[in-house]
Amino acid sequence: MRFVKLLRIPLFTLSFVFPTMLISLIMAIALDEKRMIAAFALPMLAALLLCPPVLISIKKDPLQLYARDGFFVVSLSWILISLWGALPYLLAGAGISWTDAVFESSCSFATTGATTLADIEALPYSLLFWRSISHWTGGMGIILLTVALLPLLGVGGFQLIKAEAPGPEKEKITPKITVTAKVLWALYAVLTFIVFILYLIGGMSVFDAVCHAFTTLATGGVSTKNAGIAYYDSAYIDTVATVFMLLAGINFNLYYRMLRGKFREAIDNTELRVYIALFVIASLVIAFDISHHYDSWGTSLRFAAFQTASFITTAGIAITSYDSWPALSQTILFILMFLGGCSGSTAGGIKIVRYAVLYKQAGNEFRRMIYPRGVFSIKLNNRMGRKDLIYGVAAFMFLYFILIALTTLATAASGFDVLTSLSASLSVLGNVGTGFGAIGPGNNYAFFPAHIKWLYSFLMITGRLELWTILVLFQREYWSS
Repeated sequence: MRFVKLLRIPLFTLSFVFPTMLISLIMAIALDEKRMIAAFALPMLAALLLCPPVLISIKKDPLQLYARDGFFVVSLSWILISLWGALPYLLAGAGISWTDAVFESSCSFATTGATTLADIEALPYSLLFWRSISHWTGGMGIILLTVALLPLLGVGGFQLIKAEAPGPEKEKITPKITVTAKVLWALYAVLTFIVFILYLIGGMSVFDAVCHAFTTLATGGVSTKNAGIAYYDSAYIDTVATVFMLLAGINFNLYYRMLRGKFREAIDNTELRVYIALFVIASLVIAFDISHHYDSWGTSLRFAAFQTASFITTAGIAITSYDSWPALSQTILFILMFLGGCSGSTAGGIKIVRYAVLYKQAGNEFRRMIYPRGVFSIKLNNRMGRKDLIYGVAAFMFLYFILIALTTLATAASGFDVLTSLSASLSVLGNVGTGFGAIGPGNNYAFFPAHIKWLYSFLMITGRLELWTILVLFQREYWSS
């Protein structure tokens, strides 16, 4: 009976995606995109019929959320919204199947730059906008938006954020979790507006600037052009995208602390220092390695920095054929697919902090071999780290690589080569989008069979929710206790 009551919250989360679909509907009406009017109106009508009675039920019979409830609510919310968000693709009259529609919607909300669509520019403007704003909404988190704008729920909002937020440690930056959610969304919106203005200055149209600003800050990677950002062939636009992809890959909590004058916390942040160091080193090494491919060092550095930022933040954008680069550069980019950005950012992947924790623990194990009676702890951000953090990180890494292995096997069993299979598995679970082999630059996911696309759709949501949130629902103890 409790789970039936909990179902009200995932149903009500549709109301928070409703305004973004409403904007798309208004655009379809203004541009006289007749087919898209129905494609947006029907899902909105379904949400309008569902949400008011659900809200009344919640207000009459509020439910306190416990830690275990957060997993169920968040998982179901993301699955439901991904299915609901697939309806405009299905009803658009563009020949998109239900499987591909769910894949596109899952890509959008999970901020994965993958697609099955061959001709992006042939799509209606309203659908392109829906595709971009879905990335933006998913970037900061649908549940985070729910917690920010709906204290009426009367539930423990922190349980929802803990189940959704990326990274091994969840924290509140203000005493009230609703205030925390509003602060993070405000920072996200401000950064989006800034990059929108910078894209306008670079020569993009208003529509393209809006859509690219959404996907850059969400580290989603989709575009309104078939060639992506490479369409503009602009060093200025590439530089803006590189900088803001990197900014989006940083823990948003640090921005809030810096705005309050706590710059020391950013300077002392272990993850941020490793993140910046990896970006700088990888960019310089690749730039030297590909320097003979381009006519100037500046051009080499521009492409190297962009692709490094794209891979490490899981934005998955390609502005050049990196699959023709030397083996060293390709290998570095491939390794970056295993990393991901910072915890608390819009980036996907494993997250830098987990590698930092394991690196420090490996050092402790060496010291323990030399001093068997010694007691050693890891230090993060100049503070002692909890021992249970190490256990959690180790378990996460084990599950992550097991899922990669199983997905690679499933893809290979469907007839694909090992590079494509491994690269696609890393790409969907890490929410990267692009990769190597058959999913390299200029290619998409249309050629995969339906069952692989459904598997990838599930994995994109699972990766976006940091594995635990969904996988815990497959444990017998979760349902029996």
